[in-house]
Amino acid sequence: MTALSASDGARASSPVGLHRVLEPSGDEVTLPQAARRLDARPQLWPDEVRIAVETLNLDAASYRQLAEKHSTDGRVDGGAVRAEVLDIIATRGKMQNPVTGSGGMLIGTVEEVGPDSALGLHVGDRVATLVSLSLTPLVVTDGLERWDGLSEQVPARGHAILFGRSIAATLPDDLDPRLALMVMDVCGAPALVGRVVGEYAARGVAPTVAVLGGAGKSGSLSLAAARAAGAGRTIGVVPLERERAALEASGLADAVVLADARSPLGLAAAVESAGGPADVTVVCVDVPGCEQPAVLATAQGGTIIFFSMATSFAAAALGAEGLAADVRMLIGNGYVPGHADLALSLVRDVPAVRELFESRLAHETAGSDA
Repeated sequence: MTALSASDGARASSPVGLHRVLEPSGDEVTLPQAARRLDARPQLWPDEVRIAVETLNLDAASYRQLAEKHSTDGRVDGGAVRAEVLDIIATRGKMQNPVTGSGGMLIGTVEEVGPDSALGLHVGDRVATLVSLSLTPLVVTDGLERWDGLSEQVPARGHAILFGRSIAATLPDDLDPRLALMVMDVCGAPALVGRVVGEYAARGVAPTVAVLGGAGKSGSLSLAAARAAGAGRTIGVVPLERERAALEASGLADAVVLADARSPLGLAAAVESAGGPADVTVVCVDVPGCEQPAVLATAQGGTIIFFSMATSFAAAALGAEGLAADVRMLIGNGYVPGHADLALSLVRDVPAVRELFESRLAHETAGSDA
């Protein structure tokens, strides 16, 4: 296809995708993530790249919301979930859950590269996009016919557009693409945890790190990254007995405790029993209501890193103020330079992390085949 330009009557290209925003328009125009609707047509502006989609990976908070909305007596209506995802994409020109505001990411093959693209991609490259589907122009052409709506990973055909300032990583040859997708979906978490723990270590402090949701994807990677960066003690917090057994068996945490991350006193007591309060608390659970419990579980002068898309900024800020808690609060934005390489290296180098990911992948595959 021929790249679009201003001479074709098209809007001038913007490296952050402003030219793809359809609603709002005029003086209200905003960035693609905040937009209500994007232009997802396949023709490229000169600095764009088009990806032939292979798999979408819905973020955990978004999928949970959709699954709970379309559940009866604990059984998820996968067809209803699929229908809503299709409607969101068709209506918005992107996959952005209107309730959570989040999306996910995708893997696919580079189909066309604009002449001015600076992403370093080539036609035929298999890549994972490291920017959210909530800002990625997307078209699905197969009706998601191969997806039963019962898992976060969505086989799909269609195309997606990367802007001049987007991020993508070539899929590694030594890992199952589905495994690589799971890792890259959460790769911002271990990178930021490693940076924060490394700052403590540079001051001669070996911090106690508590990870809420330690048996999950971002949680297990965060525990491994914390230990590698110099944590003195790691505490994994999980809500279910089977998760505690799995995390204890992995050895990724020095202590594993069972607690509801939404329970202020329960969480604080559990973390304290394991050697807390924590100097660094990492929130990796995908449910709302964990903000104030995380504050109570963190030592004065400590740091809380929020990686959940269910986090409420108001609840976190006002909760800390109301508790007279002197804590630094960081919002993980999903991007740290080198984050994909770091996460993939943890999967390669820490067998326990890879085993947890492969177990989760096998479980999701079995559920999809059921």
